[in-house]
Order: sequence, then C-alpha cells, then structure tokens
Amino acid sequence: MRRFCRRPGAARPVVTAVTVLTAGALVFGAGACGGRATTHHRPGTSHEQADGDTGRLLTADDGSGNRLREVDAEGAPAVTVTVRRDSEDGWNVRLSVRNFRFTPDSVGGAALPGRGHARLFLDGRPLARVYGSWYHLPDSLVRGAGGGTGLTAGLYADDHTAWAVNGAPVRAGASLAASSAKPAPGTTRSEEPRPDTDLEITVSRGRVSPAPGRTEVEKGGTVRLRVRSDRADSLHVHGYDKEARLPAGRTVTLTFTADRSGLFEVETHESELLLTQLVVR
Repeated sequence: MRRFCRRPGAARPVVTAVTVLTAGALVFGAGACGGRATTHHRPGTSHEQADGDTGRLLTADDGSGNRLREVDAEGAPAVTVTVRRDSEDGWNVRLSVRNFRFTPDSVGGAALPGRGHARLFLDGRPLARVYGSWYHLPDSLVRGAGGGTGLTAGLYADDHTAWAVNGAPVRAGASLAASSAKPAPGTTRSEEPRPDTDLEITVSRGRVSPAPGRTEVEKGGTVRLRVRSDRADSLHVHGYDKEARLPAGRTVTLTFTADRSGLFEVETHESELLLTQLVVR
C-alpha cells in the first residue's frame, strides 16, 4: 500500500498567515498613537489631550518643582480663595474657580483643558492638595508646617503641572491673620472691616514668597497688601499709582479700593521684583 507523507510545514499555511496578521495588527496598533501603546482615551478626548499636550510646557516651575503649563489668558482657569475661622478648630477654606473643574478621579493622568486639582501653600511652603471647593485646614497642620499666615491656592492639571498664564502660575491668596483669633464666648471683636482681598508677601534674598501669581479681584473691592522685605526698597502698584516705602525687616501695609478693571502688576522698584498680578473684573 502506497503511503503519502506531507512535507514539514506544508499543512499549516492558514495558521502561519493568521500569525503574521496578528503580529502586524499589534505593530500597527502600537504605532497608531505615535509609536507607543496607549492606555485609554476618554470619550470625546483627542490624542493631543490624552497625551497631555494641552498648552505649552515651560522649563520654569512653580517654586516647588512642578513645571508650568501655559495656556492663553482668554478662557484660562482662575481661582479666588477665602478663609473663615472655624468655631472648633482651624479654618474653613473656600476655593471659587472659573473655567476649571476638580477631577479627583483622574489625578495622575493626562493634562486636560480646565481640569485638575488645587494645592495650598503657607508662606510659600507646600501645605495640602485639594480636590474640591471646600477644605478644612486644622490648626495642627498649620503648626506642623512651621506656622504662618499667608495662604495661597494654585490650580494644577491632572499630571501635576501648574496651570500658568503669561509665565505666572494661576494662583490666589488670602491671610489667616484676619480671622486667626477666636473671640471669647459672649464677646465681640472690634476691628477694621476685613478686606475683600488680603495678600501677605515676603521678599528674602531676592526671592518672592509665595511665588508670584495672578489674584482675581472683584471691581470695587478692597485690597490689602502686606509686604515684608529683608532690604530697603519701595512698593508700587501699577495702574493705581499706589506706592509705599519698604524699610528693611518691617512689614508694610498698603490698602486701596480696586475701582479700575484690568491687569495690574505689583512690584518692588529698586530690586524690580514682580510680587503679584491683580486681575480686576
């Protein structure tokens, strides 16, 4: 009886073809998003957004190691911060944002327009990360950070880069000092009206703390600047022509009404340092 033997490999043309096609699909699938495998894209999200390429990544950082991600001023994220003494402990901090929403479920992901979280700084030192509009700041956390009164809030993308406009991080400040003392039961405190915007800034060895940012101010509101410099200088609020001498080592207070709309820089004259930018709307 005659037997037929097949040549090695002759009976597997279909299997070999499937293997080749599968390998090719993997190769082209990895290259479809720029030559690397991707995790996922949110519905309605472009490749650019998923890769975190929103805005322009700058070499400068926010003063604590997080690089700045610059976007156009029109439609940029903005924040204001207010603090109120809690009757039991610490302060209640409220962050009011525009063109921005908190996305705690995607922290660590890509930088998407107008999304992310906030960070709090106390006299320029990192204090806490915030994922919503309200945050309770306990006394113990303030003491653990070395104390201080200058509270600053900044907005960050999900990839931890700091949102920025014109090279400055998007930030706003408030002071814990105005509401630091607890009134005794049955008594009231007699004090000057609390300003709508209260900023405390320190200049030491040519560095500004907290790092210069933008502060949103409502037109017609009262602004109080408290500035301390380690060297003699002068303080100037552009556009309002407000000036004050800065004796070395002393805190100087400058209060005025923000009755003009626009973007106004606050700086020192002799050292030419930008302290903050006031956006009056």
